[in-house]
Amino acid sequence: MKEFIAYLIKNLVEQPADVQVEVIDKEQGIIVEVRVSSIDIARVVGKQGRTINALRTIAMTVGARFGRKVRLELVN
Repeated sequence: MKEFIAYLIKNLVEQPADVQVEVIDKEQGIIVEVRVSSIDIARVVGKQGRTINALRTIAMTVGARFGRKVRLELVN
């Protein structure tokens, strides 16, 4: 899942080398923390948060296939 989320985000941003994805596995589910450069934050969030919400929906769908809850967070 880490590689898949990183692939999606690297294709959205201008500086793909600055993308960092960290997966934290907890009892309640999986937390995916995404870090991008400061100039790419707006690009990942999108207008009215549509892009980040779409990424969260994709992450939750992939997690559901494995029977786990997934929460995607954009960390600065």
